[in-house]
Parts: sequence; structure tokens; C-alpha cells
Amino acid sequence: MEKALWYLLTATRGGENRARIIDALSDRPMNANELAEELDVGYKTIRHHMDQLIEHDVVEPGDTDYAKLYFLTDRFERNRETFEEIMERIE
Repeated sequence: MEKALWYLLTATRGGENRARIIDALSDRPMNANELAEELDVGYKTIRHHMDQLIEHDVVEPGDTDYAKLYFLTDRFERNRETFEEIMERIE
């Protein structure tokens, strides 16, 4: 997970938006539309980043298809310290 977080947050252009998504989901689960509004980013941009975060087991979708909520995974929570360390270094 540590390597995945470094890659997702620092090695690609979308790292800042991914970090913002993780921060937003730390407060509460949200669907893609809510994230787009909260972060003032386009819906398609959110969906792209969510696909990346899901692929790397940082975020997981809820069970419903309509207005699907997204949650941070237990695996991410166990590695939250790495996320915080990355954020300190890139700020």
C-alpha cells in the first residue's frame, strides 16, 4: 500500500486531486456527484480518479448502483500514517 500511495499522490499529475478526494472521504462517505461539487471538479474527473483509487484498494464503492457511496478501505486506514507522511512532504 505504501508504494501505491506514493505513486497515486506524487508520481502522476492527478495526485493533488486524489489527495483531496481522500481528505473529503475521511470526513464522510460521498458519491461522485457530491465529491465533484465539494472539490469543484468535473464529474468525469472524479470518476477517473475514483477508478484509480479503487484499483489500488484505497477506496471501495458501496453496494448500491444509484448514487453509489465511496468509502476509504480498511487497508487504507491501516496505512493512513503513510498518507499523512506523504502529505507533509509534498506540502
